[in-house]
Amino acid sequence: MPTNDYNKKFFLADELTAEQLDFFDKYGFIHFKKFISTEKVAATLEAISELENKWITQGLEKVNGIPIKYGEDENGKEIVQRFAFSSLHSQFLHNLLQDPHISLLTKFIGDNARLTENEKDGLVISHYVNTGKSNYTKMGWHTDGLRDLFTQFTLNPMLNVGIYLDDSPIEKGGLRIIPGSHKQSLYQMLFRKRYFLDNDPDKDEFCIIAEAGDLTVHSGRIWHRVALSTLSGEASRRRVMYIPIVQGKYKPRSENSWTPLYHKVQHLVKKHF
Repeated sequence: MPTNDYNKKFFLADELTAEQLDFFDKYGFIHFKKFISTEKVAATLEAISELENKWITQGLEKVNGIPIKYGEDENGKEIVQRFAFSSLHSQFLHNLLQDPHISLLTKFIGDNARLTENEKDGLVISHYVNTGKSNYTKMGWHTDGLRDLFTQFTLNPMLNVGIYLDDSPIEKGGLRIIPGSHKQSLYQMLFRKRYFLDNDPDKDEFCIIAEAGDLTVHSGRIWHRVALSTLSGEASRRRVMYIPIVQGKYKPRSENSWTPLYHKVQHLVKKHF
């Protein structure tokens, strides 16, 4: 399929269009432009900074059983590189997710789907920066749906909704997906790639090139990775928020929740992750 088909972008209005629904069904992802304004992006980054300072001061290690990833920026300053359940700890971020346009996105997998702030890892904020002491520079090939097989022994439909807080040109590495792979067999979902170990380019991959304020949606069954930036330091900075939309039994997490196995073994693939 020609790459320019994948490059098509949309605007999110009060209803999803038939074209948008068809595009997502065919390719397993969709890209909406200018979902939030430049001013709201700045306010969101300020709210994240406040939460980051709080967690660093507290020395917080986990939220609801999910480890928090720390690292250092280009100036040697300690930063949070992966937040979990962040909207449960920030009123601003919680309010941001109440935008009714986000709720519309549930229709990509069915009317009984739900946006969830307290299941899986909640609102995740990923902060990629390419420095010598960064713990979060890339991520190997994976599908988001595999965790359900680890934790629930079922594979329910899910979406990951991303809101970009920095421009993400191809030089920053960024999200690579294999369009259409959400319709693969279970065998292909399990064995097409070595989860998190493989990070080599795929001949069928497509790079999501986004601007701050854009919103993307991808299927939990689609193969994707995060490529290493060819830039370093401040020029490589890439921050994205992800919130899941799920179906199936309601399974909220709490401060007493156990740490899922896939988080416990990540240190085994750290150099690839």
